[in-house]
Amino acid sequence: MPVPFLRHACQNWSVPAKLDNANTETAFRTCPLCEAGCGLELTLDASRSKVVRTRGDQEDVFSAGFLCPKGTTLGHLHEDPDWLRGPMLKVDGEFREATWDEAFGYINDRMPPLVESNGPDCVAVYMGNPSAHSLAPMFLNRTLLKAVGTKNRFSASTVDQRPKEISAALMFGSVAVPVPDLNRTDYILMLGANPYASNGSLCTAPDFPGRLERIQERGGKVVVVDPRLSETAKKADQHLAIRPGTDAHLLAAIASTLLAEGLADPSNVADHCAGLEELPALLGPFTAQSVAKVVGIPAELIRQVARDLAAAPTACVYGRIGTCTQEFGTLASWLVDVVNILSGNLDKEGGAMFAKGATGQPSTKGKPGSGRGFTMGRANSRVSGLPEAFGEFPVTALPEEIEAQGEGQVRALITVAGNPVSSNPNSLRLDAALASLDFMVSIDPYINETTRHADVILPPPSPLQKSHYDLALLNFAVHNVANYSPPVLGLEPDQLSEGTIMLRLASIFLGAGPDSDTAATDDAIAAMMLGSAVQNPTANVAGRDVEELLELLRPSTGVERLLDILLRTGPYGDGFGSNPEGLSLAVLEANPHGVDLGPLLPGRIPDLLRTPSGKIEIAPELIAKDVERLAKSLARDPEESLVLIGRRHIRSNNSWMHNLRVLTKGRNRCTLQIHPTDAKHAGLTDGKMATVTSRVGSVSLDVEVTEGIRPGVVSIPHGFGQNMEGVRLRIASDYKGVNTNVLTDEYLRDELSGNIALNGVPVSVSAG
Repeated sequence: MPVPFLRHACQNWSVPAKLDNANTETAFRTCPLCEAGCGLELTLDASRSKVVRTRGDQEDVFSAGFLCPKGTTLGHLHEDPDWLRGPMLKVDGEFREATWDEAFGYINDRMPPLVESNGPDCVAVYMGNPSAHSLAPMFLNRTLLKAVGTKNRFSASTVDQRPKEISAALMFGSVAVPVPDLNRTDYILMLGANPYASNGSLCTAPDFPGRLERIQERGGKVVVVDPRLSETAKKADQHLAIRPGTDAHLLAAIASTLLAEGLADPSNVADHCAGLEELPALLGPFTAQSVAKVVGIPAELIRQVARDLAAAPTACVYGRIGTCTQEFGTLASWLVDVVNILSGNLDKEGGAMFAKGATGQPSTKGKPGSGRGFTMGRANSRVSGLPEAFGEFPVTALPEEIEAQGEGQVRALITVAGNPVSSNPNSLRLDAALASLDFMVSIDPYINETTRHADVILPPPSPLQKSHYDLALLNFAVHNVANYSPPVLGLEPDQLSEGTIMLRLASIFLGAGPDSDTAATDDAIAAMMLGSAVQNPTANVAGRDVEELLELLRPSTGVERLLDILLRTGPYGDGFGSNPEGLSLAVLEANPHGVDLGPLLPGRIPDLLRTPSGKIEIAPELIAKDVERLAKSLARDPEESLVLIGRRHIRSNNSWMHNLRVLTKGRNRCTLQIHPTDAKHAGLTDGKMATVTSRVGSVSLDVEVTEGIRPGVVSIPHGFGQNMEGVRLRIASDYKGVNTNVLTDEYLRDELSGNIALNGVPVSVSAG
């Protein structure tokens, strides 16, 4: 397979630095901090132990030199004195340093007896967002979960993207999420997204802002739906200041208008859709006129957006976290794809298209155009009966599962790269619940709001000490590429790899003890992965001998071996020799700037579908039933109280990048943004303190009066507030910030998915 390189003229946010001496080395790697996947050029000192300069990699096939401020900080992150270098044990309420053998021995003394007495469900496992950016958790989370054997599995997904995962799986049979073809579209409608601050999400696109600007440069149009005049809305051709939590109403009205005015033209995929004929009746109640008062946008403006979508040569609708973290998150996520279908832009150049990642995904495995589809609710949480989805319960169930006594009570917790006390709703309730646990283990580099409750902390190496490949995120890329990065810096003598940490922890639950040799488990995982591939009749290694393939992989071990298996058996793979020009880890190692696999291709449907019918299920039963709930909400009067929304900043990354002075310096960013009309009514003035109160909590912070937010709406950024007792983040703890999740309500959620509604939370505001 040829490996041409793609060139883009992107903005370079490089950081200049004087080099101490000329005897330096250069390393290239993909930034692991967010979903953009930008290429970095790192200059190391003569000892290859310190990063002295970070620039955007001009030759990267995807990012071509673009870099945001966060990407410049990998060296700072590696040197952060608060990043733990070895295990920590809590003795008499205080942490002390420990050896790895001591730490695993302590876990072995405590966890197995708990499980033996109470069953495996007494242990809950929480997987955090950084897991998606690290190879070891991506490959080994499932191994750990199976070893623990618990049904009480939670992750950051139900604080983030679970509604989109569910809607995509119901429609397409797997989590095949269409992404906007930014490089070729003429019109984009964005809801719940602010890529000028955070780049893309479930849409991997280095320099997302530059790609939007190039839409405008070629005569296209960018429309942003957001209650706030965000950084992206300021650059857009049109800004629709919607009332929070009403994206589903707006999209339903757009779809209804397309149908009512004869503008719908789904002909490119109509033959592959089941349920198209149900849409007129299903969406009939949502006329532009009927939703105008609810969404706070004039009916004629809604109709015009629908007409503009239909008239554009190519167009796409893109909805992200703001559309998921609301009361009707799954419906909003579903309607994004419905509008793309009705406007004739699904699976079409310039529309909403499907990436084909090099490591493969459910939509590239098995028999094309057929599958088992998606089922949720195979289990229910013990207390509230919330349904499972993708093997996990909504995180809103975690506190009550710890608090409620009786059979099946959660008495121990394992967190992997997660800080739920910061990121989950009603965080003070969860904080108190964690304090009541019998035992807690955290795989985490920091003592933060969550891990301060742990009995054992097992710190992974820094990002510069780990190999990297965006295993999940490249399945949502706007251009098909493959980038692998070997470790830039080596492990210190007293450090363990993240994979070894996870396998040793799993070994304890498997009964192998704390000193188990992880090599056997590592080999078993590789053999199992190859076994699945050779048994797939459509795979490029179908019918091959597993032992033969394992021999071809030697001496590789660990996550690199597992990555090589996926690459070689994936859509572009070398098939262990059957396609000599195909991809392998060796090919990626020989191309440090990445391999260009070409633009997104139309016509992926019906082959990528994995529904039992082999068609796009455009009106799934679960969705159709929930539309009734949306229709009932049309009778509501707009809330008189203020409602809270979140916001992001280009120098922030959830809760764990606030301990770097280079990112936190400057003016206070954790402010309450409020419209002048609301500020006057509450007696607030710019720069003074305000108290914000919700059903569950109260915070006080500085006021920022601005015309750039819709009246009736206030905004506080998420991820701040690392100032709880016991947190060891000296810079973050000094920052003038509050945790907005003290205000969010665990019972305000999307009923279908269980996802928390972080936006549209009713609050009151007062001076002081």
